[in-house]
Amino acid sequence: MKEFALPIRFGIATSGCLIAYFLILSLFNLHTIIYYSLFNGVITGFGIYESIKYFKYRDDKGFNYGKGFIAGIITGAVATLIFTIFFAFYSTELNVGFLEELSKVWAKDFENFEGIVFATVAIMGFATTLVLTLAFMQLFKSSNNLKKKSV
Repeated sequence: MKEFALPIRFGIATSGCLIAYFLILSLFNLHTIIYYSLFNGVITGFGIYESIKYFKYRDDKGFNYGKGFIAGIITGAVATLIFTIFFAFYSTELNVGFLEELSKVWAKDFENFEGIVFATVAIMGFATTLVLTLAFMQLFKSSNNLKKKSV
């Protein structure tokens, strides 16, 4: 568990940034415009990149693709879980009319809309985590092609 403390901390920090960004959007009543959620990928990507980078820096000799991949996945999963829980709390307790306002823009059937929105937030977070972790690990993996040949 101690090995995953760093990715968990980065996941918590990333979720804090995601929550702060969402609340800033809600101050300007822009949180119902779905295109602003594209920046969530940038925030999540930064958190995953930094997590893998510091994980590699801390354990450079024992770092491999699997450990870096797990660090990125844990960071993104923790951030996604915390943000999804916050989003569910915000939309059901803090701003009760948020889902109804969102449904006017994006869906006509409000009966099933609540669960679909929460599932979509979680699935988008996990998909973003997987894709960005795979992409960033291409930067951090060691290459066998760079070994010097003796002449």
